Amino acid sequence: MSHVFVNGPASWNTLVEVEALPDPVSQTIFASGHLDGLGGTSAGKAVSLAALGVDVVLQTVLGDDEHGSLVRAALAHDRIRLRVVEASTGLTERHLNLMAADGGRLSIYLELPSAAPLADPAAGLRGAQAAVLDLAASSLPLIAAAKTLGVPVWCDVHDDDGHQDFQRPFADGADVVVVSEARLDDPRAYLVDRVSRGARLAVCTRGARGALALDAQGWIEVGPAPVGLVVDTNGAGDGFVAGMIASHLAGGTTLESLALGAATGAIAVTTTELGARSATPEQAAALARRVDVRRV
Repeated sequence: MSHVFVNGPASWNTLVEVEALPDPVSQTIFASGHLDGLGGTSAGKAVSLAALGVDVVLQTVLGDDEHGSLVRAALAHDRIRLRVVEASTGLTERHLNLMAADGGRLSIYLELPSAAPLADPAAGLRGAQAAVLDLAASSLPLIAAAKTLGVPVWCDVHDDDGHQDFQRPFADGADVVVVSEARLDDPRAYLVDRVSRGARLAVCTRGARGALALDAQGWIEVGPAPVGLVVDTNGAGDGFVAGMIASHLAGGTTLESLALGAATGAIAVTTTELGARSATPEQAAALARRVDVRRV
């Protein structure tokens, strides 16, 4: 089966909406809303890719518990095949996320399961067109395995600041690296460093300001995709990565892939669902045509 292989977290999350993230002092705050649902950056990419018509093999750690059953049900899709790694504790990953009105997030880990080893953890890589290896210890050996099999590696290093030890092998091993500007003092220097170390494309997402990218041909500015009300920023980055991959696999140019990434990420913020699982290929393509992407 031709597919995208995704390895990393899937969780069951409680999201609590607050006006602003609290200061680190004793206090009482009131939520404006809350909900439970699918979480995890790898789950977000899997559901977004599936919505765009891409077949996915998602390898993730789940427990044999109520929350694991909820995650499995939320991931049920004709285009998603699960390779479940059993949690050694029997418990599924869980987070409590405080979501502020300005897009800020405070994620509190309620459960972080360890996993029993798989007999063949690289099995899902065989025949894959791309490998999305998210920030998890289980992804580290898969970087070398993907290189051996000739599978391009995509890594979303989230809020890497360029100095964190855990993110280094992911950033160094990626053919395409995507980072948030959240903790970068100099995004341009970060992208230059990534491309100089072998990435064919390095992208820095900038929220409502779009994105900045660098490849061997130079700098690319990506404008924001025009959408209505921002409901929830959770999973926007997952949607961005998924859109880029979907376009790339369909033969899109680098600029077209960045446009679809921006569009899919923007669709993700218009819903409380994780990522862009409610998107359609037609909707995302139409929105991508309205994104200003240019070499500068």
